[in-house]
Amino acid sequence: MRILVTGFEPFGGATVNPASLAVQKLKTTALESVEVVTREIPTVFGKSAKAVEDAILEVSPQAVISVGQAGGTPGIRVERVALNLDDARIPDNEGSSPGDSLIDPAGPVAYWATIPVREVVDAIGKQGIPAFISYSAGTFVCNHVFYSTCNFIAKEDMPVKVGFIHVPYLPCQAVGNVQTPSMSLDCIVTALEAAVEVVARSIAGG
Repeated sequence: MRILVTGFEPFGGATVNPASLAVQKLKTTALESVEVVTREIPTVFGKSAKAVEDAILEVSPQAVISVGQAGGTPGIRVERVALNLDDARIPDNEGSSPGDSLIDPAGPVAYWATIPVREVVDAIGKQGIPAFISYSAGTFVCNHVFYSTCNFIAKEDMPVKVGFIHVPYLPCQAVGNVQTPSMSLDCIVTALEAAVEVVARSIAGG
């Protein structure tokens, strides 16, 4: 079994992105039968989705979990809904900031995540790490990738599960603002490992 896990490069003037750092550390899981393939993807509308699609065609995974940073979130956010909307508050890494734009004018309004969202949240919680279900992945590049991946899988009729996980800032990103939640890189990696295990077991169990 093969699971593709992607993480975004730094954006918005930042020098680090916990999503990318955590994904780079996600080399193994407790399940010997699972191969975890990781990719860093650009924080750019269009290019990010294409990078994930190319990786899917290259490695033929049974599941895709994309990971992004959500500054200010108090825990691991497991996204349930991908929305057909680009509406950027800030520019992406190539200066693009689409507003009120459909990702696919011919596509559905939204897609549900096809990984077992609640089971993932429960498994992360059992590791002593705060996690919760989120019903909005935003309208920036994270949601763009989530929706585009779901759309690609649907159009190609592939038997591939798709999910998206948002992670908090690292402590170094919260320096200077004591009100900003953060989480250690080790905790984020542990949470992602738990998520991968749940997804793998759900596939193995049918």
